Amino acid sequence: MTKVLVVDDDFMVAKLHSRYVSAMDGFVVAGVAHSGAQALRAAEESRPDLVLLDVYLPDMDGIDVLRELRAAEERDPSRTPVDALFITAARDAEIVRAALRAGALHYLIKPFNKAALHEQLTHVAALRARLDDLDEARQEDVDQIFGARPPGSRELPKGLAAHTADLVERTLRAHPQGLSAAECAQEAGSLSRVSARRYLEFFAETGRARVSLRYGGTGRPERRYRWVSRSL
Repeated sequence: MTKVLVVDDDFMVAKLHSRYVSAMDGFVVAGVAHSGAQALRAAEESRPDLVLLDVYLPDMDGIDVLRELRAAEERDPSRTPVDALFITAARDAEIVRAALRAGALHYLIKPFNKAALHEQLTHVAALRARLDDLDEARQEDVDQIFGARPPGSRELPKGLAAHTADLVERTLRAHPQGLSAAECAQEAGSLSRVSARRYLEFFAETGRARVSLRYGGTGRPERRYRWVSRSL
């Protein structure tokens, strides 16, 4: 379970956000605070995994609260780091920049609906699970954790084209049971088996696809490819 501390100076808003969190599988409200001082005390007592943090608080702003939490983590290395999601009406670009520099995972501007918060919580859960599964990160893992690269920026070997790589990726994703190079070429509709195999091997080498061998009668076993990369 992901323990969540809800911080908002408005009692009704905090109650609403708590209700949204409680409705999510895998999340539990560990505490509610209505000021910066309360938030710091609650974080010390409940040790949450995630803080839903407003910027505008009566005694200090939410960015300073996050900085204090980070300072507490530096003083106590055994303390589990807390993630932060800002939920605020503050729209000033400098505040957004300060939240990012303080270490916020995301910044959700009020007003928003339940679905918007659930989407962010789902992202947080996927991110935490991804990091928990990693011992050593590949560039693919880092790209997914920090956000996808802009279109066209994917590094491809010489001779491979981005639009064709996208086509092969979509084809492979659409067949979770896996495909051979010949089947992929047929499904894609505009590739030769040799071309499809070049892209499939590239995905296998970069960890996006997994290769298995299917043994038949005579001859070499058939190489089958299955998409395994997870997005966040």
